[in-house]
Amino acid sequence: MDENSEPLRDSDDRDAVARKTAAFVDEIMEARRVVAEGQAREAAAMAEAYAFAQEQTACLGSATAKAREMPLRAMAAEIGAATRVNDSTVQSRLFECHRLVTEYTPTFEAWRAGKVSQAHTKVIVEFGADLPDPESRAAYEKDVLDYAVKTATGRLRPYAQQVADKLNPRTVQERHDVAVRTRRVWMEDHRDGMSTLGVEGPAAEIHGIFDRLTQQGREIKATDLRARREAAERITCGGNMGGGDGEDPEWFDERTLNEIRADVVMDMLLTAAPTIDPTGGGLAAIRASVQVSIPATTLAGTTSGGAELNGKCAIDPATARMLTGNAPGLDRVFLHPVTAEVLTTDRYTPTAGIRRFLQARYVRCAFPGCRRPAMRSEIDHHREYANGGKTDGDNLGPCCTRHHVTRHAAGWTVEQLPGGRLKFTAPSGKVYIEDPPPRVMFLPEPDPDPDPGPGPEPDRESPPFCPPF
Repeated sequence: MDENSEPLRDSDDRDAVARKTAAFVDEIMEARRVVAEGQAREAAAMAEAYAFAQEQTACLGSATAKAREMPLRAMAAEIGAATRVNDSTVQSRLFECHRLVTEYTPTFEAWRAGKVSQAHTKVIVEFGADLPDPESRAAYEKDVLDYAVKTATGRLRPYAQQVADKLNPRTVQERHDVAVRTRRVWMEDHRDGMSTLGVEGPAAEIHGIFDRLTQQGREIKATDLRARREAAERITCGGNMGGGDGEDPEWFDERTLNEIRADVVMDMLLTAAPTIDPTGGGLAAIRASVQVSIPATTLAGTTSGGAELNGKCAIDPATARMLTGNAPGLDRVFLHPVTAEVLTTDRYTPTAGIRRFLQARYVRCAFPGCRRPAMRSEIDHHREYANGGKTDGDNLGPCCTRHHVTRHAAGWTVEQLPGGRLKFTAPSGKVYIEDPPPRVMFLPEPDPDPDPGPGPEPDRESPPFCPPF
């Protein structure tokens, strides 16, 4: 055997791996090009839809502000229902696509050609939006786009911000005065009964909040550490874990600093009053309100699932039982044992029964794509009351203010089908079917078989059994 044959085989293997890897890379890049082309085509259609809605608005002349909003809102509602996306998100997307296509045309063409990704375009538009005149924006786009075609979005972001700051004629203070008007609070639901509360505000206040939470958390940890040392000293001196004879063992705080920070901010937001109260103390009287749905079996402890918060996310059974025990009122919802369809509701304290029925059935706004809780929505007559529509569960449904106005102003019609299904007909004639939120039925665990006990005593006088071989 040639002594060089083994290295040659290794070299051949490396070449084969390299060719295979290169083929994968080429296939992925081609797929990304096709995806980018499709996304750019959708963005172009969105931009055209926005321009068409603006043309309709221009034809309205001196109509009211609400009437002038209707063409764009109606367009967003139709696209949102078809794509199963919230129409508020679609409305923002329409504007963003129109701005990209008309004001950042080179970036859009690079996206359509697959040279940059959608994430690149978002970064370029985000920082370029601060530039007030077309000349500086064009110079910014050329500089940043040249860098975008050869780098990742994570590296593009700081570079784009630096270029935009350099070309922006406004001072930092002027830009901050505009940016501070965009402060907001938002919420996002996650799995396992958890959610995120986000706050966007001036950097000094946000960093100050975090620092204060950190100091409070560290003080709690320091107090816990002192308590542990004192308990250890008592044990060393022959005492017990409690503070004296007959006392319960001392409790120690096992929470991490992150857990303490989260608990402190939630405690303060749920119980404290704001410093500035234009109502003269009325804000302190406002208490948090949520709608909790919990199966009776989970409430009794037989099962452990099925509890929901505002129809948006699941919550753990312990929290659900605690909220139920402290609730000022309780709805009892009867479901069909097989289909889980809401049949009726009742309540021990008097209230609007039909509203409770609709909140229990639909949980959220019934308009396609909307997730606003039903308890925060209006009750909409599917067939107008003035035209003979009845005020009962077969002709009513929850509809948030935005979609209530859009439905009547844009000409949507609703028909209720058996089981609470809603048939929405858009002004274009397209039909969308909305079902009440599905419910998962949790069944109690079967009781274990009782212990049969020991079997009968063997017959000690009978001969042992022997096989016939």
